[in-house]
Amino acid sequence: MSASPSDLAVGFQVCLPDWLAASLAQLPSEFVCVEDRMRLVLSLARRNVEEQTGGPFAACVFERDSGRLVSVGVNRVEASRLSSAHAEVVCLSLAQRALQSYDLSQGGIVRQLVVNWRPCAMCFGAVLWSGVADLVIAGDGPELERITGFDEGPVVETWRQELEKRGIALTMDVLRKEAVEGFYAFAKSGNAVYNARQG
Repeated sequence: MSASPSDLAVGFQVCLPDWLAASLAQLPSEFVCVEDRMRLVLSLARRNVEEQTGGPFAACVFERDSGRLVSVGVNRVEASRLSSAHAEVVCLSLAQRALQSYDLSQGGIVRQLVVNWRPCAMCFGAVLWSGVADLVIAGDGPELERITGFDEGPVVETWRQELEKRGIALTMDVLRKEAVEGFYAFAKSGNAVYNARQG
């Protein structure tokens, strides 16, 4: 049955889970080293699984040089019923909302996105268009798909060069072992793997 024009959606909203929204005030305002920034990301990803509020993914935007926390995000696909509500998209969108700008290079401040694995095909595009100038990931490679069953999409082989072409610095393998352990914990949790085309 097709929807009538009056049934068409006119907007959508993605919110952080209650446990995270309630804990924002307790987070430090600054994270000096990149390892501490990644520890925060990994802890959010792990909690998202434990609370059953989304997949095992989290992201944070920081001011690279000061370490000031700008935004946090976790995967909200199931809760929002939106396939685009990946941690990176949520985090980047909240940073843009906080700064009231679609360009996170605003004011000449280098903003850094920290994620617990290489962004998927969709989120990689979001990184390129966001205005961040620095990307930090816990790792890349087939482990994520193999362990969890998530479909990360066709990320191009030249993804590092695409970042470089746009002036986005890349730091890899920050707390990689801990990130992989988090994916194993998700696999054991029995939480849903919400790929599309499952019927």
